[in-house]
Amino acid sequence: MVIIIDHLLPMSFPSKLIQIRKSQGLTQQALADTANIHINQIRRYEAGSSQPTLEGLIKLAKSLHVSIDELVFDGSDRAPTDKMKLMFEAVANLGEKEQDIIQELLEGMLVKYESRRWDSGRQAAK
Repeated sequence: MVIIIDHLLPMSFPSKLIQIRKSQGLTQQALADTANIHINQIRRYEAGSSQPTLEGLIKLAKSLHVSIDELVFDGSDRAPTDKMKLMFEAVANLGEKEQDIIQELLEGMLVKYESRRWDSGRQAAK
């Protein structure tokens, strides 16, 4: 089964692919050979005229020795805010027991948030 990711990748995907490929000293042909993807398809990805399937993303990530996240997202797209980073750093200095308690609190808050969101969506559908 082939899953197609159509118009879901950020606009920076082509430039990120080029940057990572070049930083590893690979030509388009070398990447195509390594990933077992036709060179014309690599050219389309880098030109932004085509987007890879999930299978294609996996092949590219493996060939470039990076995660799919690295290929698709900017560093800031999935990172916590600076305020949250500071809090997580502070939590990392706590003992294991305290970290477990904080993890349970966060999980509880996330479940509570998701249930409210789900409930409000259900109410709006009525």
